[in-house]
Amino acid sequence: MNKSENLTDYILEVENLKKYFPIRSGFFQRVTGNVRAVDGITFNLRRGSTMGLVGESGCGKSTAGRTILRLMEKTGGSVKFDGKDIFNMNKSELRKQRTKMQLIFQDPYSSLSPRLPVGEIIGEAVREHKIVPPAEYHDYIDEIMRSCGLQSFHKNRYPHEFSGGQRQRICIARALALNPEFVVCDEPVSALDVSIQAQIINLLCDLSEKYNLTYLFISHDLSVVEYISDTVGVMYLGNIVEFGNKRDLFKNPLHPYTKALFSAIPVPDPNFKMNRIILEGSIPSPANPPHGCKFHTRCRYCMDRCKTEVPIFAEIEPNHYTACHLYDNDIKGSGAKNE
Repeated sequence: MNKSENLTDYILEVENLKKYFPIRSGFFQRVTGNVRAVDGITFNLRRGSTMGLVGESGCGKSTAGRTILRLMEKTGGSVKFDGKDIFNMNKSELRKQRTKMQLIFQDPYSSLSPRLPVGEIIGEAVREHKIVPPAEYHDYIDEIMRSCGLQSFHKNRYPHEFSGGQRQRICIARALALNPEFVVCDEPVSALDVSIQAQIINLLCDLSEKYNLTYLFISHDLSVVEYISDTVGVMYLGNIVEFGNKRDLFKNPLHPYTKALFSAIPVPDPNFKMNRIILEGSIPSPANPPHGCKFHTRCRYCMDRCKTEVPIFAEIEPNHYTACHLYDNDIKGSGAKNE
């Protein structure tokens, strides 16, 4: 982020966020270590934009999203929403902010109560937070449902009566009903068929434009992320190893891990010869990450310093950041923040 830019342009400011889960063992269940699910991530998210967060399973994407919403307590760092640190808020202040921050879950079936009709699922929090006057309640729910591609007569039906795509529309309507400003989309289309995925992604894009929503879009599907995102962060073992504008990052990935991920994107051309980069070995345990650069155990460009020195996360190209010793001579300044 450029120093001249105004921080009020950013709805979310994440600074060195950490989330560790204690490992307990022995008769007295003493803490003998920590699983470093999120190990110090930093980025700013511009109001009205969409940031994609990608990486292999187990890299900490979902944990980061839920910690940002304070569904989990942090281990360290700070998260500012509209300039206010959400971890310094008391229960009353946090309750007021809850309507502005919402989450769309990965599984549209298990995240919906099977005992409540759709109208009650969408409207329960609306009534609790008094979003609209009681006289306008039913019209408001109908409007939200129509915005998400649902009909008003669906209100009296139960989740098991809907298809997977319709259930995800219900989840989106439930989040949208609280009139949020920021939505974490935790792999919202990974459980759906490809044709239905396209419908849901287009719906999210339309809603973002209509209601000026800001998304943190967590996914392992790079094609989807390329379509919906404005900026992209790549996570590996609890850290963001590369961040930049979508166009720059997909056109010229810098980090060896990002290059390996992008080499797996299928190309719809039978005559195109893919130059697939195969990563050797498995992901190290987040309970005992490697010293130095965490990726050095799987990196084809590994140098001696990679095994002992943690690379600086810095700007290599304009608004394009990475953490890799290959670019030490190109660093413009240390301690740079993601845009």
